[in-house]
Amino acid sequence: MAKLNCLIVDDEPLAREGLAGYVNKVDFLTLTGFSDSALSLAKLLNEQQIDLLFLDIQMPVVSGIDFLKMSVGLPMVILTTASPHYAIEGFQLNVLDYLLKPITFERFFQSAVKAREYHEANTSKNAGTTRDVSYFFIRCGNIYEKIMTDEILYIEGLQNYVTIFTIKEKYITLLTLKQLEENLPERSFLRVHKSFIISISRIDRIEGNEIFIGQSAVPIGKTYRPAVVDRVIGSKLWGKE
Repeated sequence: MAKLNCLIVDDEPLAREGLAGYVNKVDFLTLTGFSDSALSLAKLLNEQQIDLLFLDIQMPVVSGIDFLKMSVGLPMVILTTASPHYAIEGFQLNVLDYLLKPITFERFFQSAVKAREYHEANTSKNAGTTRDVSYFFIRCGNIYEKIMTDEILYIEGLQNYVTIFTIKEKYITLLTLKQLEENLPERSFLRVHKSFIISISRIDRIEGNEIFIGQSAVPIGKTYRPAVVDRVIGSKLWGKE
């Protein structure tokens, strides 16, 4: 039985400790960390492989609901809150479940089992399939922008945000490079630096440790260089020495 990596997001220390105690009692859950705000959550998702979020709704600066509205490619989400008024809005955002505080272990366990069953069903359904994403939407302020994947030049990570550079213009949104890397077509996009993903077909030249796309120079990270040589140059290099 595969374990689910969990992240607890709540600005209340006691709430975090209570959920952590529940997670540690369930053998198919593994607690990978905590976050006390949605803003720091984006960074954690970029650094770790997370399968399940326990996300509090009422947090300062950016609420759990606002984070969901601004994000794509998130892992499974179980909302936690002291108020029942957000239930309908939460389910409209495709969350897996909704836990009302104070949360009993019995109710928590039911939700955890639901997450495990959904994960196993989704893994089985997607086994051997190839993801084909021709477009997706991002939120920029109050606007939902449609991004065509074949128009993307490259993407730059900026702490909790990313800037998506396209042939038309650039877009800034609350996302992580990890989320984009996991959802963009693998055959067309490549992570070349801890802060950059590029569209392979848009590369004009490689010079030293930089990839040039139009007038823009994207750095190649030392640990990413072997993958760049293999995926980008590989069999396409003529006149090998």
